Amino acid sequence: MATQDTTPIKEKIISFLETNGPNIPVHIAKHINTNMIFASAFLSELLSNKKLKITHLRVGSSPIYYLQGQEPQLEKFSQHLKSKEREAYELLKEKRFLKDEEQEPAIRVALRTIKDFAFPIEEEGKIIWKYLTAKKEETSKKEIKKESIQELSTQIPNSILQDTKIELEKIEIKKEDSKRDSIKKNFKEEKETKEEDDEKPKKKKKATQKKASQKKNEKFFNTIKEYLTNKNIQIEDIETFSKDNLILKINENNQEKLLIAYNKKRITEEDIIKANRKASETNLKYDILSLGEPAKKTLNLVEAIKNLSELKRLE
Repeated sequence: MATQDTTPIKEKIISFLETNGPNIPVHIAKHINTNMIFASAFLSELLSNKKLKITHLRVGSSPIYYLQGQEPQLEKFSQHLKSKEREAYELLKEKRFLKDEEQEPAIRVALRTIKDFAFPIEEEGKIIWKYLTAKKEETSKKEIKKESIQELSTQIPNSILQDTKIELEKIEIKKEDSKRDSIKKNFKEEKETKEEDDEKPKKKKKATQKKASQKKNEKFFNTIKEYLTNKNIQIEDIETFSKDNLILKINENNQEKLLIAYNKKRITEEDIIKANRKASETNLKYDILSLGEPAKKTLNLVEAIKNLSELKRLE
């Protein structure tokens, strides 16, 4: 029995993507007039032959297929990113480059998730995130501009430079006069606001305490993230993040769940009730994490509820 030549179908898929840009399997299947099973088989073969590329981003449960060089067109699918991922995407798109260490924990996690749009660059042992369409050379634009100005100055005639020097000296004199006036003004203001200055040590202390608290929160978050990474559990979204608890939407063995992590060694019955209430709002099963073992009576209660079929009232 002769085998069918599938080359025309594959060429039709490539032609469709060239015309319409990145697309999902259901549209491709419709164009080549076949079902999803056969379309997926053709796409997988083209992917393995490096004729196509595929995204980490999903539209529903479907990836996006595209051709080499069509990466910028993936921007139109950014609307399918989840809330925190979308926030990280918009921030990186605006800034072009982001220093990883300067971002809040939730954004740092999201940047590692949006792999189609955020690309890490390591410089001096630190990570800088580059946006999809940004060029690495953009990071050194300031240095290039500075060098260009210095090079240009060597080409200016001495007569012009001399006149410019005189004008600059006049400007400097004016600056000095302005500086003296400013010093006098500042001295007067300092004298009038002495009482406010006495409060500064207290404000500084509060700022220091706040910074220490932020570091503590980030350490807790990183501990949870490392635990999940070791368990091959993927973080899909961050629901809430505070000094007391962290609520994440996770994916474990292709099952979406809620993870409630408490930043303390002992969890109580009230903590379990709150976790259950939060999970009920999202219609998801949930796991609880804490920094230590639960109290024995709490474990006994959990074990007892497992075997409880129904609570009945005696009429």
